[in-house]
Amino acid sequence: MEQKEVLFGKTLDELKVVVKEMGLPGFSAGQIADWLYKKKAGSIEEMSNLSKKARAQLSERFDMGLTPSSKVQTSADGTKKYLFPAHKNLFVEAAYIPEEDRKTLCVSSQVGCKMGCLFCMTGKQGFQSQLTAGEIINQVRSIDESDLLTNVVYMGMGEPMDNIEEVLKSLQILTSDWGFAWSPRRINVSTIGVVPAMRRFIEESEAHLAISMHSPFDEERKKLMPIQQVYTIEQVIETLRDYDFGRQRRISFEYIMFDGINDTAAHVKGISKLLNGLRCRINLIKFHPIPDSPLRGTPHERMVWFSEQLNKKGLVTTIRRSRGEDIYAACGLLSTKTLVKKDEQQDY
Repeated sequence: MEQKEVLFGKTLDELKVVVKEMGLPGFSAGQIADWLYKKKAGSIEEMSNLSKKARAQLSERFDMGLTPSSKVQTSADGTKKYLFPAHKNLFVEAAYIPEEDRKTLCVSSQVGCKMGCLFCMTGKQGFQSQLTAGEIINQVRSIDESDLLTNVVYMGMGEPMDNIEEVLKSLQILTSDWGFAWSPRRINVSTIGVVPAMRRFIEESEAHLAISMHSPFDEERKKLMPIQQVYTIEQVIETLRDYDFGRQRRISFEYIMFDGINDTAAHVKGISKLLNGLRCRINLIKFHPIPDSPLRGTPHERMVWFSEQLNKKGLVTTIRRSRGEDIYAACGLLSTKTLVKKDEQQDY
């Protein structure tokens, strides 16, 4: 049986092509977008301002494309991790992080990842497939707290800039008037520094940008992040200096702290030199241990000292509060655990 196309995740321009091909009035595209992204219809049949004939035509060719989560875990601190089925019996994760003044969802952009960072569980799965724009936004649409969300961060499984077409398309749907109509200032997209795609993102989106740094030193960063052999952190920062981000758009640097590796006075000096004159902020992150890793997290007291030293250098630095440690909060832990369990069951 031939698989139907999916409606959810199409842009307004794509919907205009659909209605034209089906001989429907041009304004039907806006109506469909309205049902998909504003009224949050669960089925084509719910699109009541389309004629019965139009709904029947759409249903014949399309599925809605909404996928419920297959597993949910709730942390003692209120963080929730959702597991969504993806291609070929694989999974992606989305983490809901509630705070007093905001409700954030951390979404995935790929199934697995090809970047191979030493500290990342997702990288141990290897790259499996790209997520479509619809599959990315499905994470926003399909969690129980969808209507409560104030912020979305693309910091889950995968490297967003390695799936730039679908990521940009998902951002267009989230921020357009015909879509979810979110302000791009409510969205933060991370990258380890895929420079050409990062340029496209800066030029074609207004969302905030987060750079995974983790070390200011070339050889050390190569050991932690193989991307350094292709696009160095120096190249990434020089690229950022080419653009005027304005006062409203934020650049931040993510810095996971590893005990005895990247938490010394020399690193404070290296970071300060690297970021000199760049308007940005630094987020220090506690390392969530992953199986079979030689890395250990820097003690909290030393993280506080490191933060104070960077602030003294004029770099706005904060320590990100750890959330959901009791529910496999580190990216890729829950999906890897589920995959392993599945494989074990198939072995018997």
